[in-house]
Amino acid sequence: MAIIRAETYYLPPPHLPPNAWAGEPPAMLVVRWWEERHQRRIVVGEGLLLEPVYAQINHGRWVASCACGSAQIVSPADPRMWCVECSTGWWQVAFPPDPAAVEASLDGLLPAEQNWWAAADPADPMRPTLEV
Repeated sequence: MAIIRAETYYLPPPHLPPNAWAGEPPAMLVVRWWEERHQRRIVVGEGLLLEPVYAQINHGRWVASCACGSAQIVSPADPRMWCVECSTGWWQVAFPPDPAAVEASLDGLLPAEQNWWAAADPADPMRPTLEV
């Protein structure tokens, strides 16, 4: 089973043509998806925030979390994230050097077991912590 990315998850609703968002970069698909479901426009800014967020695989989906606590499905094809909850700005999403190899390492596992964290991600629950 393939790992889910933004471009395979955030698809136009049935009342729109399947290719309605074909010209959008993967990071903008969540914005279009959210706008369609909430019937509200989001004003999207420019530029990247200085602090990156780490991509992780959670139950078979590439996801990244915003500082506000929200998360969304992301893609190594467009390593950015605009939080539709808080509109903080464009987060730069840090992916591993070879996302396909990470995906392949999880192939054959049940979706609930398809989990991966970057070694440097401070949010990794398996990362050793320093005792104070």
